[in-house]
Parts: sequence; structure tokens; C-alpha cells
Amino acid sequence: MSDRLISMLEGAQRPRILVVGDLILDRYLWGDVDRISPEAPIPLLRVDAEEHRLGGAGSVVAMLAALEAEVALASLLSDDGQSPRVRALLEGLGVANDHLPVAPGRRTTVKERFLGRAQSRHAQQMIRVDYEEAGPINAELENAIVTLVERELARADLVLVSDYKKGVCSEEVLRRTIAAAHAAGVRVVADPLRGGDYRRYAGCACITPNRLEAGLALGTTIETPAEGLAAAERLLEFGLDSVVVTLDRDGMAWADRSGARGLFPVRPRQVYDITGAGDMVLSLIGFSLASGAEFPEAIELANIGGGLEVERLGVVPLERRELIDELRAPLEGRRAKVIALDRLQAELARRRAAGQQIAMTNGCFDLLHPGHIASLRAARQEGDCLVVGLNSDASVKLLKGPQRPIVNEAGRAEMLAALEFVDYVVLFDERDVTRLVRDVKPDVLVKSASYTKEQVVGREIEAYGGRVVLVPFDPTYSTTQLIAQIQESRPTAAASERP
Repeated sequence: MSDRLISMLEGAQRPRILVVGDLILDRYLWGDVDRISPEAPIPLLRVDAEEHRLGGAGSVVAMLAALEAEVALASLLSDDGQSPRVRALLEGLGVANDHLPVAPGRRTTVKERFLGRAQSRHAQQMIRVDYEEAGPINAELENAIVTLVERELARADLVLVSDYKKGVCSEEVLRRTIAAAHAAGVRVVADPLRGGDYRRYAGCACITPNRLEAGLALGTTIETPAEGLAAAERLLEFGLDSVVVTLDRDGMAWADRSGARGLFPVRPRQVYDITGAGDMVLSLIGFSLASGAEFPEAIELANIGGGLEVERLGVVPLERRELIDELRAPLEGRRAKVIALDRLQAELARRRAAGQQIAMTNGCFDLLHPGHIASLRAARQEGDCLVVGLNSDASVKLLKGPQRPIVNEAGRAEMLAALEFVDYVVLFDERDVTRLVRDVKPDVLVKSASYTKEQVVGREIEAYGGRVVLVPFDPTYSTTQLIAQIQESRPTAAASERP
């Protein structure tokens, strides 16, 4: 199945997808927290950065654009001071918005998140402030939205509904949108609202509630994958062709009116921020179905994309290449972690854009031993991913002499890549790691406490705000000592010749 998904993503097709739903503006304020406010017992955030992203149906649009789909939008704009920013973000994605109806006097929904950096290795959300008007829209605006839908359906391969209960996806708009899509032979996939009567989505090819949303719709709780599958089966009774219930750490459950059923486990992830995971699932299921995939394939890709999304801060679109790399990783095994510098820099740029902190350590790692394992595990705890700079064979010879290394660079790289807590291995030929540290620019450089900070090569990262961290080491283990012990234990030539 992975091979088929890779072929689909590598293909040149650009499915045209119509997104219907509520536009939201996400605002992120970043800063340092180093003391408590003198006015109240609360953290004092010193804001030093601000960023705006599209949320709600806008995040689905951004995700589809990153996947190189052709995106059309049927939504509603406000006439307040935030509307120009929303328009500019849409234009930056190449999505037309001049045809969108404007609701006079209606404010843009804004979700403002304050993120503080303190002693922890990455920013954490402190509080979210919402500004919104979620009341119903009038019949004139409903007609304008449906007119847009009917116009775009002639060219659409699929319709995605992103219902955030902010007014656009009224029962009237949904009913007429689904009816028009049926008449045009176009499937509709919806991410439903939390709570409410799911009969409003009757006629959809699929809905994608999470376990909480599905439980609220059915008046129950969903704890296990089996309960998720049972919920998907019950939700079919609301007039739906197919249901995917997302179960976070337990993957996804799928039931289809044809009788098909399935549970799809997900690879364990470090959950950093769940924002955008549901939008990613909707986007990837829609993109896959519009590209010709069947539901099991679409769910597999959505499982992977949702997992990647929760490892990132806020709503961060994924490109096809990232999904292809993730699909290939199990096929390529440990070799996928051993990476050239230029590709590593691209990977780290994506992680930084997602708010992740990069930890790095380095060494020869000849004859991997428990001391190495403990240091590497401690290094990984200092960041969201760990880069290991590995001395090449030529570099090891410069440091250790002509008899080293015992294990060649390919073997040493493979051993490091086999460790779960190592994310990337990159080789370097120089005698020391100075240039590689300068190229990688880690947030944290980790070395054994057998060194002092003044002895750490690459400590110059502190000049741009990076940290040098020394982790405990176990003096019981040393590669040099192990080699000496092996040599001492070898039988003498005379002894080896005895019969």
C-alpha cells in the first residue's frame, strides 16, 4: 500500500478540491518567560515575535495548497480590520478570494495563542484568547455561498466541508451543497462540528469526527479501538456512506455502508501540539480520494500526516516530499536516518518552522557501548529531535591513529540509526566538528561531562542563543579500554597453534 501512495504523491496530478467552511485567523505571539508578574502571580511574557496563519477552513486550504492541489474556496469574509490579513494569506497560497461574500459588521474569528519560552527546551502555549461571532448568517449570505458552490462544482473532483460552527456551514448551506454535489457526481467529505445532530451531514461520502466528537454525537464515550469501530458503524445510520473516527494514539476506525470495516493503528509519536491534526486528516483523506485512492489508502496517508502534525507547533502544512520520506522510512529502514548535510538542513528547517528545538551531539562511536547509549539518550531529552555528527573513517584516523576505526563509517552510522532516540546521523570528515555545528546551528549542543564547557568544540552556538549542555558519563566504559581488553584477551600465537 505504501508503494501505491508513494506513486500517487510522486505523480503530476493536481486534483481540484472545493473547500466549504469557516475561515479563522490564527495569531501566535512568542516570547520569553523569565519571571513572575509583580501585579499578580502569573508568568510575565515578553513578546518578541508574532505570526499569523490561516485556521479553520483556511488551514485546510493551506494544507491542500502545500500538497499541490488546486483549491477553490466557498466561505465568508468579514469587513473588519482583520479581513485584509486573511485575504493576503489566501492570495499567498494562490487561492482566489475576490468572489467571497462579505458579511457587513461581522467580526473575523481570531484565535490568539501566547507561547512562552522558559527553562523548557521549547515554547509552550500559556493561554488562548478567542475573538469571534458565531451566530447564524442570513438567507442572502447563505444563497451567496451556495451559488459559489454550484459554480465551482463543475470543475471540482471533491468537496471538503470544514465545519467549525461559526456560521458558514448552516443546515441550509450543507443541505443544498450536498444535494448539488450529488447532482454533479462529486463526493463530499466533512469534518463535523463538536456536538449537534449529525443528520445535517446526511448524504456525505464520509465524515471524520474524532473520538470526543463521535462520542458526543452518540451520547457515549469511546475508550478503545473496538469502541471506535462500533461508533463508526452506528454513525452510518445518520445517512452517511462512510465514517472515519480518529482515535489519536489508537489510530483510526473506519466503517463503510458496503460492509467494509477496518482499524488502522498509528506509529507512536511525541505529541507536541494537537492543533491542526483534524484539519490534516480531512485534507489528506480528501486529497487521496480526489487523486484516485481507495479509503484504506487514504486513511493510511491521513494517519501518517496526522501523526506528523502533532509533532509540530500550531497548524503546519506538509509537502508531498515529507509524506514520501515518511512512507519510505519503513521500507528503507535505518538507512533513512543517515542523511547528507543539504538534506538534513532542509529537514531541520521544516522542524524549526514547526517550533521544534534541535539537539546535537557528536563523536566517533567506534564499538558502541552502554556509555554511548546513556549519553545519546540524555542528549535526545534536550530537544525535539537529535542530530548525531559522526566522524568519518578519515576523521577517526586523524584523531585516533591509523589502526582506527574498528568498525567502518557505514557500520557505525547504521548502529546509531538503529537507536530509537537518534533522529539523524550525518558524517563529517574534519578533525573536529566546528564546521558541522556552524552548518547545523543546533539549539542545544550536548557533550559528555568528561569535558568542561570551555573544552567543547562548537560552544560558539551560545553567541546566537544556543545552549551547551553537559550530560553525565559512565567512566566504566571506554572504547579505548575495550579495545585494550580485547587485545589482552587474545591467545598468544604459540597457544593458538597447539593441537
